[in-house]
Amino acid sequence: MASQQTAEPRAGGALRRAVDGPASEWIGLAARLGLAVVWGWAGMAKISDPAEAAQAVRAYEILPESLVKPVGWGLPFLELALALLLLLGLGTRIVAGISAVLLLTFIAGISSAWARGISIDCGCFGGGGTVDASKTEYAQEILRDTGLLLLAAWLFLRPRTKYSLDAWLAA
Repeated sequence: MASQQTAEPRAGGALRRAVDGPASEWIGLAARLGLAVVWGWAGMAKISDPAEAAQAVRAYEILPESLVKPVGWGLPFLELALALLLLLGLGTRIVAGISAVLLLTFIAGISSAWARGISIDCGCFGGGGTVDASKTEYAQEILRDTGLLLLAAWLFLRPRTKYSLDAWLAA
């Protein structure tokens, strides 16, 4: 007796086609631009006051003082470079990987400050430093960065997006 195939589509078939099909490039474009906007916003907010950015890094009480200034002063430039590369869609998989590592570092730093009872503003979009315990927003910051990490993961796994230099150069 020959086995019969069912006419019913497999569960999740439509979703899989959307994720693997042409929609994937549009989803990637949205992820790329969303992450670019966040990196650009974060970098621009900190670049005008590098001393304040260094103070935000210092507030975490993780790095030795010899690394506080280089990290605080360099981070805005790294964020702006990531934003520009994402806007252009150039080196998307590499930029997504760097973004993921950076976001995991931020999540770890925020979690560490929270676990140690340090009351700080994360300094992600300027400012930063010690604040009153009632002003901390660790859970929201971790959730935000986790969402951004998901965007970076998407781009790492599916770097081909609409309107990217990567696609243009590969053609």
